[in-house]
Amino acid sequence: MNNLKMFCLTLEPTHKEFIKQLGYIPVGLGEKKIHNLNEWFTDKSGISISEKNKNYGEYTFHYWLWKNYIDLKEVEDGWFGFCQYRKFWSVQKNNLFPKAIEELNPLVLNEIPESYKNFDVILGDLHFINQFKIMKFLKKGFKIIVKNPSYLLSKNKRNIKFHFDLMHGYNNLNKAIDLLNDENKKDFNDYVNSNVSFNPHNMFICKSKSLLKEYYSNLFPWLERCEKIFGFKDLKGFGKVRIYTFLAERFMPYWFNKNAKVKTMPIVFYDIRKDIK
Repeated sequence: MNNLKMFCLTLEPTHKEFIKQLGYIPVGLGEKKIHNLNEWFTDKSGISISEKNKNYGEYTFHYWLWKNYIDLKEVEDGWFGFCQYRKFWSVQKNNLFPKAIEELNPLVLNEIPESYKNFDVILGDLHFINQFKIMKFLKKGFKIIVKNPSYLLSKNKRNIKFHFDLMHGYNNLNKAIDLLNDENKKDFNDYVNSNVSFNPHNMFICKSKSLLKEYYSNLFPWLERCEKIFGFKDLKGFGKVRIYTFLAERFMPYWFNKNAKVKTMPIVFYDIRKDIK
């Protein structure tokens, strides 16, 4: 697979065989019991924050990799990729929403194309968050828009910061940015206030152990500091319960674009739970 380790994350133990047929490494997260642990990666052994999976999502596995795997001598350097049971990488752009699992198989990535060899990181194609219908903005953020009606008049005003306020709590992103280290605080603040799109879904493919480790070393201490202001018990609604996941989703494209040579790739959407119960 062109030295590609593709970790496919799922909440369903029944997905193991399908994931292995793709040539990917199955990663079992969540509360369901996994049998034959020697055939899986999980977030539940060694140094772990698996108990935070409800709030951190896929990042409990990334934390496990950081603390237990990346530094192992037997882990060879190369491309480390991450996909999910309902989102997959593809080099094809003409069928991003297949209607059947049979259509999915030939679409998914099985090796890094030659055209990507001079890049350090692969991110998903840009997701524009300023193009949603006006009614969605009004439904989610009526109070925000009343304070500043220009959000309705100008698409350029609907930046990452506005979108985060809308979906994950007003001013929460500003509070989190205040806890960043000096190296990233100003640049990340500029990024969320000047961009109307980002590379979504916490999906990336990273070319080296050292770069992946550096990313984790910037991300996780920041999220840990954020826990002191957001906590866990009082988070209501999916957008806030998963606030650490969504903070990471905005930070990830910022950090890689700042520190690495990035190229994008399409993401295919197909939930394999429709076929594999």
